[in-house]
Amino acid sequence: DLRRILAEDVRAGYQGDPAAKSFDEIIFGYPSILAISTYRLAHELHIQGVPLIPRMMAEYAHSITGIDIHPGAIIGRHFFIDHGTGVVIGETSVIGDYVRIYQGVTLGALSLPMEEKGDLLRKMKRHPTIEDHVTIYAGATILGGETVIGAGSVIGGNVWLTRSVPPGMTVMIEPPKLKYREDKKDTNHESYGIR
Repeated sequence: DLRRILAEDVRAGYQGDPAAKSFDEIIFGYPSILAISTYRLAHELHIQGVPLIPRMMAEYAHSITGIDIHPGAIIGRHFFIDHGTGVVIGETSVIGDYVRIYQGVTLGALSLPMEEKGDLLRKMKRHPTIEDHVTIYAGATILGGETVIGAGSVIGGNVWLTRSVPPGMTVMIEPPKLKYREDKKDTNHESYGIR
């Protein structure tokens, strides 16, 4: 079963990246496949209640790839992380099938309430749910256990979300205004390729 689902993850990478020339290139050259493979093995151990080892596996993959996937997260089939550095997927995240995310994406928690003893509430759902066929672009931050990103949605780069998005939506920030100023010291525009 693990081999089958990992083969789908590799296929997701190949189908989604026109720079990839073969499945072998995806398997041996893409850090996200190392992170996802390690996650899938660690997740099975986590489900079986194996202490410590799943987290050690996840942190090892994190240290090599820059991709931090908690073994408690639930991730569906045909999953791919493009580029990958800086991705964080929290423990209670739920990710559906055919989801693609890009570098710098965080599926995180909002600040947590405390129990009477002062400990954080650890057993509650703290991280978002991402439904099927969602694409999340670079730098997006999605927070909170009640936040659901509906099926077929696209989340644009650098978006900050703490509330749910209905299915089929595209969410993006307004384009920023760019300011250009001429450097008084060097007015030779040709050195910048400007004519």
